[in-house]
Amino acid sequence: MQTIRLRVNDQIYKNLMWFLKRFNKEEIQIIEENEDFLSIQDYLRKELELVEKDTAEFISLEELDRDLESSIRKYDN
Repeated sequence: MQTIRLRVNDQIYKNLMWFLKRFNKEEIQIIEENEDFLSIQDYLRKELELVEKDTAEFISLEELDRDLESSIRKYDN
């Protein structure tokens, strides 16, 4: 599947969305670029830069397991 990004005039946006929604989800998936999406995208871009610059901090599987167990206990009521 390919991804394209479009900047669309407000006047045709509604018509374009109507047209795109005619396709099923296996043919076209509409990805809304809302604030959450853009924020997560920015975070992931910065994390990737750290990995590529070899300055990222990693934890062991044991540390991850301890952190996950701690979080589960904290929210398990």
